[in-house]
Order: sequence, then structure tokens, then C-alpha cells
Amino acid sequence: MKDEKFQPYIPADKIVPEFTLFSVILGTLLAILFGSANAYLGLRVGLTVSASIPAAVISMGVIRFIFKRDSILENNLVQTIGSAGESLAAGAIFTIPALFMWGVNGLCEMPSIMNIGLISLCGGILGVLMMVPLRSALIVKEHETLGYPEGKACAEVLMAGEEGGSKSSTVFWGLGIASIYKFIADGLKLFYSEVDYAISWYKGAGVGIDVLPALAGVGYICGTRISSYMFAGSTLAWFVIMPLIALFGGDIVIYPATSTVAELWNSGGTWSLWSSFIRYIGAGALAAGGIISLIKSLPMIIKTFVGAFKNYDKVTLSKLRTEQDISVKFILLICIAIAVFMWLFPGIPVNFVGAIIILIFGFFFATVSSRMVGLIGSSNNPVSGMAIATLLIATVILKFTGNIGANGMVGAISIGSVICIIAAIAGDTSQDLKTGFLLGATPKKQQYAELIGVCVSAISIGAILYLLNAAWGFGSDELGAPQAMMMKMVVEGVMDGNLPWPLVFAGVFIAIVIEILGLPVLPIAIGIYLPFHLNAGVMAGGLVRGMLEKRKYKSEYDKNSCIQSGILFTSGMIAGEGVIGILLAVFAVFNINLDISNVINFGNVGGLASFTFLLALIHFFAISPLKSKK
Repeated sequence: MKDEKFQPYIPADKIVPEFTLFSVILGTLLAILFGSANAYLGLRVGLTVSASIPAAVISMGVIRFIFKRDSILENNLVQTIGSAGESLAAGAIFTIPALFMWGVNGLCEMPSIMNIGLISLCGGILGVLMMVPLRSALIVKEHETLGYPEGKACAEVLMAGEEGGSKSSTVFWGLGIASIYKFIADGLKLFYSEVDYAISWYKGAGVGIDVLPALAGVGYICGTRISSYMFAGSTLAWFVIMPLIALFGGDIVIYPATSTVAELWNSGGTWSLWSSFIRYIGAGALAAGGIISLIKSLPMIIKTFVGAFKNYDKVTLSKLRTEQDISVKFILLICIAIAVFMWLFPGIPVNFVGAIIILIFGFFFATVSSRMVGLIGSSNNPVSGMAIATLLIATVILKFTGNIGANGMVGAISIGSVICIIAAIAGDTSQDLKTGFLLGATPKKQQYAELIGVCVSAISIGAILYLLNAAWGFGSDELGAPQAMMMKMVVEGVMDGNLPWPLVFAGVFIAIVIEILGLPVLPIAIGIYLPFHLNAGVMAGGLVRGMLEKRKYKSEYDKNSCIQSGILFTSGMIAGEGVIGILLAVFAVFNINLDISNVINFGNVGGLASFTFLLALIHFFAISPLKSKK
């Protein structure tokens, strides 16, 4: 089928309610909800997930079944605004917390809420606008070759309007159950949310699991394959590399540690070895994985550039509603204005060179991100790999031009933050425009909706980060901020030249070996970098997904219904834990102590039993479409 003959769900000559005040208000609320949840999830876990499908389902439940409104394009606009919140949060939390950590150490001033909001706003607007010229090449011309999995699934959910009520209730069940679970585990502390065992007969190794809803949800949504790659990375780190360090290290002091390996093991066990050595090996593997993925994408990037500018003018001349985009002249003007603003405004620590870097690499990575999500989906988009590559280049350039020390590091992180947000938002925008293309939405209205979602999220993300930092502090056990910690290490190491390069290069060559074997580097590298306990929780959710995929069904439709129902339930779980995480942060700031563990506590056994029950609930809600069918 040729693309020009494609007929969307709503014909181009039919006008239905789309950009309405109601859709803007509801989308704004969802943007704040999913932005807050994804910020907490990313800071806790180091991963984020797409919110397009749950936002679409909630929108359908509210608009169609509560307010009795009947416009699929209005539903689509709600999810377009709502999903922008989680994407902007994903870009922001990977980098900006590094500024807080430097502020605590006295290397720079703490970033203000206004500064965070402006950095996020600039990155968000640029991300939307830089993707618009690519729509014709990626969404229209390559409709048959680029699937955009979340975008297509979101369109299918919206088109299945008669099922919207039951589907939206599945999301709310997940949200409610996870909220109660999280409140009991980390609020009342009736059982341990992290189960940890050291293996005495295998020095250097340890085993455990974080028994939290969001981890199981991430594992289920990512699937068995991605979860197993992450788990394999953790297994390599905790059962091969760490025992070898313990075996051969002995009385040797290995930089950056200041104590011998034996003393580290005696004082802090596995966690001391992980924090002192494994994080640097994981960072090296992640950096190499990001660069490898970019090198492999170069032919695709060139093809996308050429196709975008070859076809853009033809599309913008069309008078069809479904082919109208924001003017390219307007886009160029706003992009240049934002670059000048970042250069001249003192609240954003980006100099002239930094502004040029943002424009060049921003459009480069917007192109990479927009095409990558078409192949592998938003949840698997290697935004952190792009951010690492940007930080390495930006830090080297800033250092070469005389911007050294704390000012240079803050400038590098600020540049990396804007570009990271650009990549995340560009990927989300392309998924939403794919949904709109299938449904027959007006691209220009969707693009304006993305800008609204970005503005709302930029206003709220600064307050959310300040709240979470005030409650627990970034880099703590409660909020490890693993991605931001890694970005901080990269910038400090390049600027000061004090990275433990042997450990970093060990990670680099592990990544090269993984690439030679034909395995995906980034998921395994993330597994090496993150603690075993966290990846074990993710693996548990992935195993539930695997059980469902191997189950015998009467038809492919039944199988897809069950998998999709599980995705909706676990998406609700992620949102529920995120919301309660924000609530517990408020309690922590105001010194409200809910801990009753000194009265009653079920310990590790209670945690494992509760998590097992939670996994059973995921399975139950996943197969619920089969029960309702009977």
C-alpha cells in the first residue's frame, strides 16, 4: 500500500472536536501526574516508561464514560499533552540532579526552581519544534517501515472505544493497589522494601531484590528480553567482577577507593565494592554503548536529514487538515531566539559556544531519537547514551575554550540537560504524531498541544525536584539518581582528569565484547551500572510477562488483549508508586514520621510474600479479559 493512499480513522475532510478547553485542562492534569510519577521512578530506578497508553485510556474513561463526550481526536489531544509530562521529566532527571549534588558539596549554587524550569522549557520547546520538520519523512513517507510501537498501540486503544471503560478501570486498579502497597512498605514500613543477603562462602558476591511495584511494572512493560539483558548485566557485575575484585584485591588500595579492598568488604560488604568500583565500570559500558549506537545510526540519520528537507515544503503547501504543520520559518525563528536567550540570560549557565552546541547536537539527537523510537519504542530509547556522548563532547570543548572548574562543569551539565530533554521530547512527539496520523488528527494542533504539555511540565518539574531533594537528597539510598550520578562522574572526570580510567575502560571493552557477540549493549550496560537488587525486581516483572506470552490462547487477539491489559495495570502501578513517593516526600519535608516498624514489622519474609502477591495480581489483571469474555 502506498502512503498517499492511506486513509486515517477520521477522514481529512471531516471536522470533529479536537483542540478544546476540556482536552487542554485534562491533558494538563495528566502531564503533571505522569511527570511527577516518572520523575520519582527515574530517580529511584534509573529508567522511565512511556505514559501515552495509560494517558489515552484514562482520557477515554473520563471523557467518554464520565462526561459523555464522543470525540476520538479530543481523546488523542489529551494523551498528547499528558505524555509530554513524562518525557520532559525523563530528560530532566537524568542530568539536573547533578547540579543539586554539586550545590550540596559547595561547588556551585543550588539551582533555583526558576532556573530548572527555564532549562526544561528551552529543551522541551526545542524538542517539539526540531521534530516537526521530520514528520513528513518519518511519519508519512516511512509509514510502512517505521512502526512506532507505542504510537500504534495508543491509536488502537483509542479506536477500541467500546472497551474504554474496562480498560481505564484496569489502570485505576493498578494505581490504587500500588499506592496502598507503597504506603505500607515505605510509609508505615511494615516490611522491608529491599531484601538483601550477603553470600559468605563466595566473597564479594551478594543477592537481593527490591520488592516495589514500579520495578515489577517496568519489567513487565519492557518485557522478558530487555529485563533478562539487564539482569544478565547485574549478574556479571555481582557474581563475576565483584568476587574477582575481592579475590585479587586483598590488601591493595584501588583508586578511587581510599581503603584496601579487604577493608571495604569488612566495613560495607557488597555495597562498598559496588559503589567504589562497579559504578565506574558500568558508566564506561554505558558511554561506549551510547557511542556505538550513534555510530551504527549514522546512515539512518543522513537518510532522515535528506528526506526531511526534500519533502517538507511539499507537505506544508497542502491544504488538507491532516497535512498541516507549524511553519518552518516560525520554527527557525523560535529556535534561534531560544539559543540567544540561553546565551544572554544569566539564570541559564550556557555561554555562546554552549548555545551553538545545543542547536547543532540538539537537532542531531532529535533526529536520532525520532527515528529510534519508531524502531524500538520510547521506553527503550537510549536517551542516556545520547546525553553521555553530548557531555563528553561539550566538556572537552568547554575545557579547550577555557571554561574550566566548577563553571565549566555546570555549563556542561546545563548543555547536557537541554539536549537530553530535546531527545526525550522529540521521541515522544514522534510517537504522538504517529498516533495522530493513524487517527486522522491535525498535526499542527497536536504540535501546539505538545508545546502546552512541555510548558506545564517545565513549570512543575522544578518544584518536584526540590521537594524530592529536600526529603531525601539525590544520591541517597531512597533516591540514588543513578543516571544523574553517572553524568556527574563523567563531567568531573573529563574536567578534572581524575576518573579511574582503568575501571572505565574495563567497562568500555566489556561493551565492545557484548557488541561483537551481537547482543544489545545498552540494556546490559544499565544492568552492570544499577544494583543487582533493583534489576532482580525488574526481572520478576519480566518473568510474569514471559509466562503470559508462552501461555496457550485460542487466538492472537486473546493474547494481545491479555498482554495489553497487563501493560495498563502495570502502568497504573508505576503511576501509583510515583504519586505516593511524592506524598511521602512531602511528609519527610515536614518531619511527619509514619514509621511503625518498631511496633510491628514483618521483615524480609513479609517483603517477599507481599511482592509475590503483587506479581500474582499482575497476572490476574492481565488475564481478566479472558474471564470477562467467558
